[in-house]
This record gives sequence, structure tokens and C-alpha cells, in this order.
Amino acid sequence: MPPPKSIEQLMHRARSIAGLRLGHLADQQGQPVPDDLRRHKGWIGRLLEERLGADAGNASRADFSKLGVELKTIPVDRHGGPRESTFVCSAPLARPDETTWESSRVRAKLAEVLWIPIFSDADIAVGERMIGSPLLWTPTPAQASLLARDWCDHLDVIRRGYVDHITAHDGEALQLRPKGASAQSRTWSVGPDGQSILTLPRAFYLRTSFTRQILRANFAIG
Repeated sequence: MPPPKSIEQLMHRARSIAGLRLGHLADQQGQPVPDDLRRHKGWIGRLLEERLGADAGNASRADFSKLGVELKTIPVDRHGGPRESTFVCSAPLARPDETTWESSRVRAKLAEVLWIPIFSDADIAVGERMIGSPLLWTPTPAQASLLARDWCDHLDVIRRGYVDHITAHDGEALQLRPKGASAQSRTWSVGPDGQSILTLPRAFYLRTSFTRQILRANFAIG
């Protein structure tokens, strides 16, 4: 699918697949459906990116680069609540002083998001999971302020050399958690004395409490 030329065209495409099962959409695109997602992380996102015409690939820009819109699929339970936190992007551990909130990938990624819920209770087979109605979301001033505060708090700890002290309990809306190809993955960061240290790669995630508020404000969920 070629990239959409407008927000209206993107939303038309997204609405056209609402109500479909993932297996049906995969069949339309000639793709096999995995038995589970443990070894196929990101499969749902890639399936929808292909159907909707996302053009960023693995680049750091928004998924629909010409529109500045990021695509986020969000697994929800039978009540419409988020089942897990939402990955945003990797964290700048090696050169944290070179990044500000205004120029950060987190801010760019969350400037405008196309949320697509996927009804994903654990007892539903991957192919039987249903695509929900799309939601185009821009942070409110209060949400943007909260995200900025969490991001700045995390980056302040990283800059002072204590990245290993950050836990998943830190941050009201935005978490910083380990994310690597394996438990042995390592990357460079800053130590307490300004020296380079090896540590686990980290990434930013939106808490379920934050995404639940987004869904609750736009859908009838419990």
C-alpha cells in the first residue's frame, strides 16, 4: 500500500479494517499467522503498517513520515482496557547531554499517534483477535506536561550517571525499562564519575494507567 497522502486518507484506511480479525487481514496480504507472538514480537504492528502504508520502516521518524503520525497498536482486554505498557522508543544513554525534551524522539513519536486497539485476551488465538476502531490522538497540554516532566526526570538521572538506579516504578506516565535483544545485551552510558560504563539498553514505555486514560476519554471502557 502506498503511503497515505493525507490524514483523511489514513483514517479512511484505518476505519476500513476495524472489525476484521487479524487472520482475515493477514490472508488478504498473503501472510501467515503465527501461533503465538512470543517469537514474533511486532508482527501485529508490521501487519498494520503494511496495510495502512507506513513508510518509515526502522527509521527514527514517525511511521507515516509525511504526515508526522506514529502508529501504535494497543492490546486491550474484553473491557477495552490496555493489557500491557506501550513501547515508545529507545533511550539516549550514550550522549544524554545532546538531547532536550523539545528535540527528543519521545516528543516526536508522541506528537500525533494513531492508536488501533487489538482485542487480545490471552485465550483468543492470534488470528481470531479483532481490530478495533482507530483513534487519532494528540497529547493535551496536561498530558504533554506530564510526559515532559517524566522524560526530564529520567534524563537527569542518566546524566548524573545513575541509570542503573532507575526502576519501572519511576515515572508517572513514562517508564524507562531495559530493552535488549537478550539479557546479555549491553550499550554505553555515563557513570557517576563521568566515565563510560556498559549497561543494559533502555527504552521508554507508556504506563497502562496513562493509555487507559486516553482510551477512556474516547471509548466506552471500564
